[in-house]
Amino acid sequence: MKQRVVITGMGVMTALGHDLETFWGNLMAGKSGVGMIELFDVSDYPTRIAAEVKNFDPAQYFDKKEARRMDRFVQFAVAASLAALKDAGLDVQQDTDPERVGVYVGSGIGGLSTWEEQHKILLEKGPKRVSPFFIPMMIANMASGQISMMTGAKGPNSTAVTACATGTHSIGDSYKMIQRGDADVMICGGAEATITPTGVAGFCALRAMSTRNDEPEKASRPFDIDRDGFVMGEGSGILILESLEHAQKRGARIYGEVIGYGMSGDAHHMTDPDPDGAARCMVKAIKDAGIPVEEIDYINAHGTSTPVGDRSETAAIKKALGDHAYKVAISSTKSMTGHLLGAAGGVEALICGLALTTGYIPPTINIENQDPECDLDYVPNTPRQADLRVVMSNSFGFGGHNATIILQKYEE
Repeated sequence: MKQRVVITGMGVMTALGHDLETFWGNLMAGKSGVGMIELFDVSDYPTRIAAEVKNFDPAQYFDKKEARRMDRFVQFAVAASLAALKDAGLDVQQDTDPERVGVYVGSGIGGLSTWEEQHKILLEKGPKRVSPFFIPMMIANMASGQISMMTGAKGPNSTAVTACATGTHSIGDSYKMIQRGDADVMICGGAEATITPTGVAGFCALRAMSTRNDEPEKASRPFDIDRDGFVMGEGSGILILESLEHAQKRGARIYGEVIGYGMSGDAHHMTDPDPDGAARCMVKAIKDAGIPVEEIDYINAHGTSTPVGDRSETAAIKKALGDHAYKVAISSTKSMTGHLLGAAGGVEALICGLALTTGYIPPTINIENQDPECDLDYVPNTPRQADLRVVMSNSFGFGGHNATIILQKYEE
């Protein structure tokens, strides 16, 4: 018998809030977290907007010495993980066997700001002035490493780096680790902090981001005919997954159950998505969950607000779900959070868990003139109350990496 796997804790760090209550309240209010970039001078950039995490104080989570040795993406990951453990009521050292607690937190890009800072020092002051902490601060696996060190988790420890599919791969892989008995608890999700001069310049060069600088809050508009690209976000979304047996033994509160995971590769193009790859990914997740497609009540779409991406995902949902595609509620919360790249899947899985427990679907804001080629129900502009039992979250990354997870309302 495979272990049943449940969600017992969540932690979030985004432009819409540093805690679950604030974050969910802003989502339900249809609030955009997008504004003018303040982290650096963007006057020469075609895109000058992003969804920044404002008023983040690392000292609330760890001391200044530790903070100086963590890139911003790692700081977000550790802060969200500590919040998730607190939400789960779980102390790794006191409440369970630390060797049965794992960490799987990914990042699509890693410590970009650290790389920029140290490269500048190299050019201006020479190689002897480069920090000895440069490499361990920059590498993408250091979020998982620091969380392990901060919490004492000694179980499986790994990192996915699959672009915008990273967070969902991290959660799906963790689900499978618990299911096959490799761990009792997994701290999992994603973290990202790429609102930096090089990061923004790179995506601008790709012409992938919105240039609606005069209306930041309306710039991320998935499935709208006037969308012109994604809006970059930053932050972290972390889940605590546990075997049902472990959660029940300690009387944990349960947000929902993970029942399906699928992944696929497009084998098509670096940046141009293929609907077939995404459709196969969803079909695999549905097969893994062992449910008919008609049971899916809600999909948190990848929905980046790019012209090609939104059309491709719409076609993929139709291919995977058939006629049910026109009956299922779909929304892209990136319209409010921005696109958190490697952290997106963690934040959006968390949103799915909150939707299950509250019975409310967050909207896709800024749909003013829906694209005729995107003709499904995207829950436009206003949250919707619904009796949700099964929900799905999609994440698709550059390189053709696809990941889908399916959550279900918990029933004993």
